[in-house]
Parts: sequence; structure tokens; C-alpha cells
Amino acid sequence: MSKAPHVKFETPEDVQRRTLEVVKSVREQNGRIRKGVNETTKAIDRSQAKLVVIAEDVNPPEVVMHLPKLAEEKGIPYIYVAAKEDLGRATGLQVGTSSVAIVEVGGAGDAFQSLLTTVKKILETQAKPAKPEAKPKETGAKEEKVKEEKAKPKEEKAKAEAKKAEKAEKKEKQAKPKKA
Repeated sequence: MSKAPHVKFETPEDVQRRTLEVVKSVREQNGRIRKGVNETTKAIDRSQAKLVVIAEDVNPPEVVMHLPKLAEEKGIPYIYVAAKEDLGRATGLQVGTSSVAIVEVGGAGDAFQSLLTTVKKILETQAKPAKPEAKPKETGAKEEKVKEEKAKPKEEKAKAEAKKAEKAEKKEKQAKPKKA
């Protein structure tokens, strides 16, 4: 099965299992978890999230597609789990959830820190986008054509300004009475 469009990297099975265990222990040990895409998005926007967990089997994937980018912009680590039903169960819901944000760790600090270290390593090695190759510089006739295209609007603007100045001069001459 090919990975969903919102999934930027593969998460190993053991890390997925540890992630679900940490989510469950955070819930059980008086931590705070934001459940669902809307609450997760708000937690990321407000920089409250310490870790974001996203389900891979979300349909349609556009629902969670913004989360990885948003988390990257805010510097918040994120990880994927295979099934939203498992993620929902770990948070104490009877139904699946597309994403969660761990806001406060509670008594699960050691397990959370261990997972966080693993997640950051995964992000460093797998989620880095490839650097785009530099385009070769345009040369010759094509480069000249591009320069001409850029110069046209400047020339047109200069002509329009000159016409405005001429009109303004004519109005000034007409407004002044002639001395006899």
C-alpha cells in the first residue's frame, strides 16, 4: 500500500506502538491532550503542543494535510501512527481521531522525553526536504528577451508619467492670466 499524500515519512512499527503508549500514559497520568484536527491545529498555532500525532489512514487526507507544515513552521515535532481508531482508543475515545496534540505531559515525563528524542531523530533523518537544484543561468537571446520583457513596463510607466507632467504644465499655463 502506498503512503497517503500527507505522510512525509515512514514511522517504524515499534515507534508507533511507543507513541500510542505515551499518549495513553499522558492521558492516565493527568496530562493534557487536544483531540481532533481543530483542537490540534489550535494547539500548534498557539505553540502549546509539545508533540503532534497524526493518523495515516485519514480520509480525505486533505483534512490533516496542513498539520505537518504548520508543526514544522512552529518547530513542534510530529509523528504518524497507522490507524486513527488506535489513536482514538489511546486518548480514551470510543471512536477514532485523526490527530492529537500533547499539551502537558503530566506524570509521563520520562517516557515522553524518550519518545521525543526518537521522534526528533526520525524527523532529522527522514523529513528533510531535498534541496532544489539551482537552475542554470539563462544566457544569450533568451536572457535578452527576459530583460526586454522586464523593461517594457518601466518604459510604459515612464511615458505615462511624462504625459501627466505635460498635462499638468498645460493646466498651469491656462490657469495663469496673460500679461498684456
